[in-house]
Amino acid sequence: HGRKTASGEVYDQYALTCAHKSLPFDTKLIVTNPTNGKTVEVRVNDRGPFTRGRDLDLSYQAAKEIDLILPGVAPVEVVIVHPENDSLRDDLASR
Repeated sequence: HGRKTASGEVYDQYALTCAHKSLPFDTKLIVTNPTNGKTVEVRVNDRGPFTRGRDLDLSYQAAKEIDLILPGVAPVEVVIVHPENDSLRDDLASR
């Protein structure tokens, strides 16, 4: 918290952001916890995680919103949000 991310912005653990190994910065993702159906929209602003088998690292707030704080690591479903997918975003947000 408070240190620069790979994109150059200052990391805020309470922002809805994530780290991804290869997606462009500012890509928006809808992340769903399949065990409870909760979703959160996040924005890629950092690189990582650099642990084998993991592709995404959510900020504290994003993980909290979909109840992943206690498990720490869990499988999730990820959808890349494109402008043409706005209806998908609205549909998932209404859950």
